[in-house]
Amino acid sequence: MYSSDSSSKALSQEKYLTADIQTHTKKKRYAFQTSNKAFTEESNLNTHLMPHAIEQLFACDMCNKTFSRPNTLKRHLRTHTNEKPYVCDICNKAYSQRSRLTRHLTMHFKEKPFVCDICQKTFSLRCHLKRHLRTHTKEKLYCCDICNKAFSGRPALMIHLLIHTKEKPFACDFCDKTFSVRSNLKSHLRTHTKEKPYACVKCDKTFSLYNTLTCHLRIHTNEKPFVCNFCNKAFTDRTTLRNHLRIHTKEKPFTCDICKRAFSQRSGISRHLRTHTKERPYSCALCSKAFTQTSILQKHLRVPHSYECNTCNKRFSQPSALLDHTRTEHLKENPHSSDMCSARYSPDSTLSSHLKSVKGKLYTCEKCNKTFASPSSLTSHLRSHTKERPFGCVVCNKAFSYQSSLKTHLRTHTNEKPFACDFCDKTFRQRTSMKTHMRKHM
Repeated sequence: MYSSDSSSKALSQEKYLTADIQTHTKKKRYAFQTSNKAFTEESNLNTHLMPHAIEQLFACDMCNKTFSRPNTLKRHLRTHTNEKPYVCDICNKAYSQRSRLTRHLTMHFKEKPFVCDICQKTFSLRCHLKRHLRTHTKEKLYCCDICNKAFSGRPALMIHLLIHTKEKPFACDFCDKTFSVRSNLKSHLRTHTKEKPYACVKCDKTFSLYNTLTCHLRIHTNEKPFVCNFCNKAFTDRTTLRNHLRIHTKEKPFTCDICKRAFSQRSGISRHLRTHTKERPYSCALCSKAFTQTSILQKHLRVPHSYECNTCNKRFSQPSALLDHTRTEHLKENPHSSDMCSARYSPDSTLSSHLKSVKGKLYTCEKCNKTFASPSSLTSHLRSHTKERPFGCVVCNKAFSYQSSLKTHLRTHTNEKPFACDFCDKTFRQRTSMKTHMRKHM
């Protein structure tokens, strides 16, 4: 065995030792005068000379593309025949090129011998390390001839060029959507197949996209590489940072077509539109109560549904909700009627709004002469004088003068926050707290 002082490798033959020394000492004895390129071995020089000496003699019969080497043509033909002769012995996945199989095998063995000298990050392939180093050097070798935009890798440049050509040759068989890059089509197909091949080794959660898994892993590592230039707040992914930046720039790119109100987040306008359409797409499976946001539904589900209808077995969190359900669904009653006229309302209607529209306030408080439109409003008001608190909390025995106050208080026990900010997805127990918070975004 021959030991190399340059790389600490043990080599079986002297010629391998010589080649290893030349690699590490950067000694390149064979030079090509036309391009001033030098090589450590004569065979490498001869391989390099072929494209210069041969006028691309090998042509593909299917697409007329020409190649300078027969092996390159042979490899290219597999893109037409879909031949994949190189099979992984571990998972039986097949590849058209040996180099891709070699790259794939590193996933099984988890071996990462190539280390970045700057940040100590490790890689399974030398080309990955080389590409990674450009993130430190900010080197961008590949430039677009049309718009002069520069890229650190050739694949990124080739994908970018498709923006100019508008070419989208890859079509989805399910929905006829087209893509400029095959990998984007492959990722899109998983929305139809529901395939999630990327699994987290920490919590076994699976993802359809590798980028999504990468962002998810930062939750476990607490890594936040994307930092805001205004407030130094850090984020796990670039999209969240981009959304956050709009708080500083006051940019609101999403506008409602109905009322022209603008929003900084797409989710904000989606929720806002439901105020116009009255859509409530998220329904409780236990009591059929519907909500505009899935977060509010999740909080609603945390409240025990202890009251069951004997007729249809639906369950409700409040006895009043069960009573309303029974009278409207099974007895076909309209229990919510106006004290001022013959109008009657279902639970979905707002009786209180109707009462406010009726002119005149007929019920007067004997203590302060304040007038009210309904006897129930007067009754509630009188408690401000008598200090009566008939509504008691079943959890902590705290008492309240008004049922609405008890309802708000109960959310401190259930942690229900039904009022959501249209800008940042933050939720609140009270509408007033939400409105106060939203002024920060205005």
